[in-house]
Formats: sequence, C-alpha cells, structure tokens
Amino acid sequence: MELFQLQYFVAVVEEGNFTRAAARCHISQPALSQQIQKLERECGTQLLDRSSRRVRVTPAGKALYEKARTILALATDMFEEVQQHSAYGSGRAVLGAIPTVAPYLLPELLTEFRRSFPEAEVIVHEDLTENLLAACRSGEVDLAIMAEPVDEPGLKVQALGSEPLLLALPSDHPLARKRAASLRQLEREPFVLISEVHCLGRQILELCTREGYNPTVRCQSAQLLTVQRLVEAGMGISLIPEMATRSNVCPGVVYRRIARQRPERTLVVVRHEQRPQSGAVLALLDAVIAHCQKRLAQAPTRP
Repeated sequence: MELFQLQYFVAVVEEGNFTRAAARCHISQPALSQQIQKLERECGTQLLDRSSRRVRVTPAGKALYEKARTILALATDMFEEVQQHSAYGSGRAVLGAIPTVAPYLLPELLTEFRRSFPEAEVIVHEDLTENLLAACRSGEVDLAIMAEPVDEPGLKVQALGSEPLLLALPSDHPLARKRAASLRQLEREPFVLISEVHCLGRQILELCTREGYNPTVRCQSAQLLTVQRLVEAGMGISLIPEMATRSNVCPGVVYRRIARQRPERTLVVVRHEQRPQSGAVLALLDAVIAHCQKRLAQAPTRP
C-alpha cells in the first residue's frame, strides 16, 4: 500500500467520480482506476461501489477513508517538519514587496542576506498589495512585505513594526519654519499624492477625511521619488514614509512631524498559512523580521 494510492482513493471518495478524481490528482483515469483496483486487491475487499452513476464508498471503504485521511495528514506534517529543519538557508525563495517599500528596504536587506546565505536563490517580486496577496495564496510568492491593513483567510500576517508618515514641504514653504504641523493646517494646501492604487495613497486620503476635509490633489504619481521631486518643484506638499526620506535625494525638500495625530504605517510580512517552506524561505523570513525591526526601531523622527 502506497501513499499515492491512498491519495487517489481519498480523491475518488470525495469527488464521487473517477474522472474528477483523476483530474484532481493530475493523472489519467485508467491509471487511477488501476491503482484503486490494486488497492482493493491488497485490502482483500471491495472499497467502492461502482454500480451507480456516482461512485459510492462501501463500509470497508468508509473505514479506510477515515484512516487514510489521518495518515495523509500525518505524512504532510512529517514532511513539512523535516523540510523546516533541514538545509536552513538553502534553496529558492520568492520575496514580494509593495513599491513604497521595495526600493528603500530590500537592497540593504538582501545584501545582508546574501552575505550570510550565498547559496540561497532569492527572486524579488515588486507589485501592489492586492496582486501580492493573490501571489501568496497561489504559491507564486513565498513572503511579501506590505502595509496594514491585511486580513486574508489562509495567509499568516506578522507585524514588523511601524514608521511615521512625515510632512514633505518645499524648503521655502512657510510651514518649513515650524517644527511640526497639524493635518488641519494642510486643509488649504495643494497635495502631491502617491496614486490611490497604492495603499499609502488611500491612507493619506483617509487621514484628511477624518480631519473633515478632502485634500486638493494637484498631481499624482506612482513613485515616491517623483512625489518628492514634485514637492521640491513647488507643486504642493505630501506625506512620505520615513524610510523614503533617508536618501536625501531632494535637497529642496524638508520633512516635518505631524503634530498630535502622528500618522504612521505598520509594515507586515505575509506568507501562506499551510504551505511547506524551503530552508531559504525560513532563513529569509528570519532576516526580514530582524532587519525590519532594526530599521524601524532605529528610524529617527526628523525634527
């Protein structure tokens, strides 16, 4: 008796049909039927009643079905545990990140990771939150870094830490002379906004809405660097995640705290709840958690 025979048998019982069971198991129907017959010979009894249109399970088959499900579940757990404890840091891992995180977090993170695990293969997948969640569910992406809120059945979400959203102003703006500003003071200011396809863009709009106004959006961009360049050009003001302000690529922009509300975003890492993970994925997960917590904990709030 082989594990794959039990898998085929369980599929037939649950589908009630050899054709659907064969498609589910990705084999031909004759091959599946042959293995079921072999299993019945080994058991010495009929397991399935094929006399009607829908295949029905016999009393003996029902007993085997319950035991087979338990055996298959135990086998899955065993393989997952063995995989998790072997070859830590080896294999392949696909890491996803949203565009407002990827260019600021991943280069340093992956440089450190490759130094520790040079044999690991890491693929980077940068995309929007909705697409990354779908990729995590399908198995296309092993880990994904994004911002809250995230509530997806079947996916495990782990918080990495929070960072402030800072007010970005042209250096000659009147508010640049202050140490902080309130969201209410921004009501009449034109905004340069990150596109609403990004969760950050939606978050900024919600912050203003809760203050009782809809911001005047003068222009939008899909890139935080472009947003900061447009602020530098005097097109308006914006809210920028702290990590995107560290490179100082826009000397004509100053960053100030938002008084009282102190808006922030929380970053999380998302992964499939049940899918087995390679040694590379496990090591990368540990690296992501350690690096993000360190960076976010050390992120200074600019005066």
